[in-house]
Amino acid sequence: MRQFVVSGHEAPTTAEFSLDDLAGGAGRLDVCCRCVNSAFFLSHDLREDVRVWLVLADEFAVRFEGSELRRLNPDERSTAALVRNALDSREEAIGHMEVESSPGVFLSRRGFEPILEEVAEESTIVALHEDGDPVGEIDPPENPAFVLSDHRDFTGHEAELLAEVADARVRLGPERLHADHAITVAHNWLDTAGYTRY
Repeated sequence: MRQFVVSGHEAPTTAEFSLDDLAGGAGRLDVCCRCVNSAFFLSHDLREDVRVWLVLADEFAVRFEGSELRRLNPDERSTAALVRNALDSREEAIGHMEVESSPGVFLSRRGFEPILEEVAEESTIVALHEDGDPVGEIDPPENPAFVLSDHRDFTGHEAELLAEVADARVRLGPERLHADHAITVAHNWLDTAGYTRY
């Protein structure tokens, strides 16, 4: 299982946002949606062994489960609609108990720390950061969980939590990448067994 945890710092926490203004009025939800699409989509196929967590403003978490996903299309707007549907079910999410808003999409009232703790129990935590060690210096883990931020850097608290639980802190290349592009490169690194098998 490959997991991706994306911290959306300005992402909406209610369903009252326009699908026509994801980059502005929806707190850069466009970045989060592109991350979801990069994590799951292949050409004419969907990765089923992937789980994505979108942490929205450190208040809610939307979990996308690849083996159960339906109605995910390769565009930001339809992915944002799935997030909006999840937030529309927020009153049914009690504490850490999730509510399934559509097949393979779940919402819970959890922020960055509890999600990170849960993921760390079953995965090797890999923090993606431009100041990390070159990814080529480590072997790809069997059950990785990549943790990355949206268009903003990790907060001080998030960085402290990651420093405590991360098994590795890596960069994926010499240039700074958008979060969704970083996910694509991370998949390629895993798909090729650390760039050794094509």
